[in-house]
Amino acid sequence: MFPGAGKVGHMTAGPVDQTERRSGALLQFVARRMRIRSESVLAPLGLRPRHLVALTVLRDADGISQQGLASSLQLDGTNVVGLLNELESAGLIERRRAPEDRRRHVVRLTRNGAKRLNEAEYALAGAEDEVLGALGPAERDTLYDLLRRAARDTPVTCAEAAGCTEEDRPESY
Repeated sequence: MFPGAGKVGHMTAGPVDQTERRSGALLQFVARRMRIRSESVLAPLGLRPRHLVALTVLRDADGISQQGLASSLQLDGTNVVGLLNELESAGLIERRRAPEDRRRHVVRLTRNGAKRLNEAEYALAGAEDEVLGALGPAERDTLYDLLRRAARDTPVTCAEAAGCTEEDRPESY
């Protein structure tokens, strides 16, 4: 063993092969650029990224309990209340008591909320075009698919990375 070598997690620390290509730093750099551009295009709309995520969940759910929203967003209920207070004061969502259980609130996107969400998604598409402008449409599709699989912690085979079609992929995907 060489000086400083030891166990890190389940791997033995050792010299890094300088010819290996590592993606972590590049992903962080691109993610930072995307976050900065996203925040700058959302700010004029009075939105932050956390607002956008909540509005998207609400659009897709077409009415959800506060508790269900907290679960979907993986946030503490107290934090969701604060988030919903911000969105409600902007007229983007409405909370109503559930008729079947008056202790529960059902949250829905308002017409204004749907409009603002659409504007935000349009603005974000432009920001993404700026950040990923060097990639063609097929490369962006591949990047999206690979990132989605990595986010799910699902291994990607070399064949998939090379662009196999859905029909070529194992049934486990």
